[in-house]
Amino acid sequence: MTLALHGGPPVRTAPWPSWPPPLDDAQRALVGKVLDSGRWGATQGGGVADDLAAAFARRSAVPYGVAVGNATLGLFAALRGLGVGPGDEVIVPAYTFVASATSVLLAGAVPVIADVDPADLHLSPDAVRAALTDRTAAVMPVHLAGSPADMDPLNALAARHGLAVVEDAAQAHGAEYRGRPVGGLGHAGVYSFQASKAMTAGEGGLIVCPDEAAYEAIWSVCNLGRRPGGQWYGHPSVGWNLRLTDLQAALLLPWLDRLDDEIARRDAFCAALERELDRLPADGPARPVTVAPRPPGTTRDSRHLLMLRVDAAVDRDFLLAAMAAEGVPLDAGYPPLGTMEALTRAGARAEPSPAATAAAGNVVWVRQAMLMDDPARAADVAEAFAKVLAASPPRP
Repeated sequence: MTLALHGGPPVRTAPWPSWPPPLDDAQRALVGKVLDSGRWGATQGGGVADDLAAAFARRSAVPYGVAVGNATLGLFAALRGLGVGPGDEVIVPAYTFVASATSVLLAGAVPVIADVDPADLHLSPDAVRAALTDRTAAVMPVHLAGSPADMDPLNALAARHGLAVVEDAAQAHGAEYRGRPVGGLGHAGVYSFQASKAMTAGEGGLIVCPDEAAYEAIWSVCNLGRRPGGQWYGHPSVGWNLRLTDLQAALLLPWLDRLDDEIARRDAFCAALERELDRLPADGPARPVTVAPRPPGTTRDSRHLLMLRVDAAVDRDFLLAAMAAEGVPLDAGYPPLGTMEALTRAGARAEPSPAATAAAGNVVWVRQAMLMDDPARAADVAEAFAKVLAASPPRP
C-alpha cells in the first residue's frame, strides 16, 4: 500500500479532538460573574484564585495552595520559599521540559541534570545518588506524561541527606502514587495550566504544600514579600508579584468537576491503543512499538501523554513524517537537557545520561488531544503504524 507521504490515501482524514475542549456552562457562568464584578486580578483574600488554590490543595490532600502566573514561576517560588538560592544545587531529570531547569536558574541555584530510569523515563534514584554533592539542597522529580514518579525511594534519599523535594506535577493533574495524589508527596508540588495541559487557562500554575511555615514563605515570594494577613505595604522579605488572575481561575475552578471523567476517557483510549499495538506484526521477539511502562507505585496515571518506544532499527524521522501524512501526528518528545548549550552556559551541570539520550532517539508521544478521541479510533493509530513500519527504511 502506498504511503500517504508518497501520494497514497491517508489512514485517517477525520480531525482529532481539539484542545482545549469547549467551555462548559459552569465555566461560562463563573467567567461572566468575575467579568461583571470588575474584580479581575487577585489581591489579598476572598477571590476565585483563592478558591482554586484551596480546591487544588484539598485535591492534593494537603492544606495549602498558592495560585501563580505559570508553573515555571511556581517552581521558582517553591524553591525560594523552601530556602533554595545562590550556591545551592537542585537535581532535575534529564528527560523533561526545559523549565524544570530554568526555574532553578531563576532561583539563583545550579541545575544538576541526572539520568532517568531507562524503562519508565522518570528520575532515577541511583542517578540522584551519584549526583549528590555537599551543595545539593533539593531534588525535583517530574511526574512525566501524567505518570507519578516513584517517590518513596526519592523521598527516602532526600530525607537521608536533608534535601527539599519539589514535585514538578505540571503534567499530572489527578495522578496518584500508592493511593495518594501527586503534588502533596514532597515539600511542595507545582501544577501547570499552560495551553497544552489537562486543565488550562492559556497560562497559569499552582503550588501546593503540606507545611504552614513553607506555605507562608512561598506565599510571600508570590506576593511581593508580604505576609499572609499582614499590612498591604508591609514587605518584611523580598518577593515578586507572581499571582494568577481571577479571570484565569474562573476557567479552571469548574474544570475540577470534570477532570476525573476526562482522565478516564484518555485512559480508555490508551488501553485500546496498547491492545491494538500488541497485534502489530513483529519480525522477532520484540514488538516494533511498545508503551512506556508506568513507574512502580502508580495507582492512577492521568495520561497527559502516551509515550511509545519504537524499535531502534526504525528511522524515527521518517516515521514521524510518514505518520503525520497518514493523519496521525506524533511528537518527537524532549531532547536530553544536558545537551542544551544554553543551560550549560548558564551554569547547569550535566551528569552522564545514557537513558535520556536513548529516549531522545526512540521515544515518540501521542498528544493529549488525540487521547480524548473515542477509544475505537485508537485503531487508526495502530493501522498507521502498521502501514508506515512496513515501508520504513532502516535507521541511517
